[in-house]
Amino acid sequence: MSTLQVSLAIIGGLVLAGVVAYNAWVTRRNLPRTARDRDLNPGPAGAPVAHDTAAVPSGFPQTLPGADEHGRIEPVLHDESPTHPAELTPAAPAAPLPPFAPASGAAPLSFGQMVAGPEKRPALDALIDVISALSLETEVSGDAVLAALPGTRRVGSKPFAVEGQSASSGEWETPRPGLRYRALQVGVQLANRAGALNDIEFSEFVVKVQAFADALGAAPDFPDMRAEVARARELDAFASGHDAQLGFTLRARRAAWSPGYVTQHAARLGFVAGALPGRMVLPGAAAGQAPLLSLAFDPQAAMAEDPEQSALRELALSLEVTHVPRSEQPFVRMRQTAAALAEAMDGVVTDDAGQPLSGDALDQIGADLEGLYDALDARDLSAGSPQARRLFS
Repeated sequence: MSTLQVSLAIIGGLVLAGVVAYNAWVTRRNLPRTARDRDLNPGPAGAPVAHDTAAVPSGFPQTLPGADEHGRIEPVLHDESPTHPAELTPAAPAAPLPPFAPASGAAPLSFGQMVAGPEKRPALDALIDVISALSLETEVSGDAVLAALPGTRRVGSKPFAVEGQSASSGEWETPRPGLRYRALQVGVQLANRAGALNDIEFSEFVVKVQAFADALGAAPDFPDMRAEVARARELDAFASGHDAQLGFTLRARRAAWSPGYVTQHAARLGFVAGALPGRMVLPGAAAGQAPLLSLAFDPQAAMAEDPEQSALRELALSLEVTHVPRSEQPFVRMRQTAAALAEAMDGVVTDDAGQPLSGDALDQIGADLEGLYDALDARDLSAGSPQARRLFS
């Protein structure tokens, strides 16, 4: 073989090797970023990932309320209560700004466990419930009350509840076995996201309460149906105009993200796994409080056989406005969170239509939120209160 042939063969081999190397580099570059990427510093295999406190913006807790020394939080279930979809400012779903969309009534965003501590069930409240008092000739046991309860705790689409006044403490509570009660009251919620209590539902409520009272030898006192149905419609109209969910979309600029990559970055900001695949939540400051923020991505990617090979190009960051106390400054935290995730993961914050959100637009949304909070406060349905959470969840 001549020197020329040898040289050509060497050059050809080098070109082929270069092409293979380039293709490998392109393939590697296009793979989703994973939790094993070097910038995350995961530490030794099997060791807990150390939270980079330098990456956490000011105002975020370094440890979560109720967490143990490893940052774990015990799971707990929340009460469910339906409510109304609405917006701060009515707009078509496709409108790019403001990014308020009708609240869906879905369960809180989460990944594998609930995050808040035990919570007492909200008491019946004349502000949002129709209440029928039951007169008793003698005290009744909690066991008898529980045995007489109807099979379902709903009237049509509305929650139905029974409370007893404890003979020992005098407090109203959900009946419990082994205790005795001197009085009972039964209620049905005036409105929720299915609409206002109507005539048919009120009639069903009366039938259900009467059967319950007969089983206990009690006499119910029913309010006027016309007045209660009118009150339900008025409350429904208010709720429909003041129920808002605020949402940002975080989009990848270049390389996609794996679920593990997203989870580790979100965990640095205090997010924990929630109840559904592909969802994480930022716990509130107090035990039993609704999650401050929710972060969601494709649940199919989270449940994939090899999640690290799943490619995510966008995340949804949301705030259930009426569920979080104003004092928590949830919108400020939401802006900080979105900015921190975008910077750390090479992403951009946009509205639902993919348009980047400017500082001016975000300032205007913040001002609109203050007006919403004022309206809720004036109605004694302050954001984050038990009544607001029942009405708007």
